[in-house]
Amino acid sequence: MGSYYEERLFGSKLQRVYELASPRIRQYLDAEIRYVIDHVQGASRVLELGCGYGRVMKEVAPHVTRIAGNDIARASLELAGSYLRGCRGCDIFRMDASQLAFRDGIFDAVFCIQNGISAFGVDRHGLVAEAVRVAKEGGVILFSSYSPLIWADRLDWFRAQARAGLLGELDESRSRDGTIVCKDGFRATTVGGDEFQALFAELGRAVTVHEVDGSSVFAQAVKRARS
Repeated sequence: MGSYYEERLFGSKLQRVYELASPRIRQYLDAEIRYVIDHVQGASRVLELGCGYGRVMKEVAPHVTRIAGNDIARASLELAGSYLRGCRGCDIFRMDASQLAFRDGIFDAVFCIQNGISAFGVDRHGLVAEAVRVAKEGGVILFSSYSPLIWADRLDWFRAQARAGLLGELDESRSRDGTIVCKDGFRATTVGGDEFQALFAELGRAVTVHEVDGSSVFAQAVKRARS
């Protein structure tokens, strides 16, 4: 995953990012989690790509039998160990989401939300391919990115992170059209519905795209056997 999250924005600093969220951003974050729960509840084995300190895993865990999460940042996983203490059925692993060490076809559902497809800084095609690979036949695969409708609130959230020293100073002149750029080199893009369609089509997989809460663009696929 991107070295920014491994070398700078990890552990308690990553947790601070969410503490700075405005009411509208909190609504967006909650809506994403509810969407995931609605589509994975009752599953036996679920995987979150890029779990950070376990923020989402903790909310999803009561609705599934077992949930695994991976992240590349050791400090985030160390915090997850305490954050998820007492949370049944949670497993965390240090590994790159685009090069998973899991066997083929072992998860009933795989999800990657809050724009991880951009934030991880890995090849998007490879990331989606890995999610498909480790999902069972009939398994659900979910990816999300930001909706253009939440751009102003998203930009304000990143400004707050920069003021708190969690990110570099924003390059206001270059932060536009869904892309946030910081003067220290950090860059966060978005993935739209058409791009999600193209990514899954490259793998020969059908996907449906939904806008959720006027804040997220979700790509949803079910892994089917190839004819």
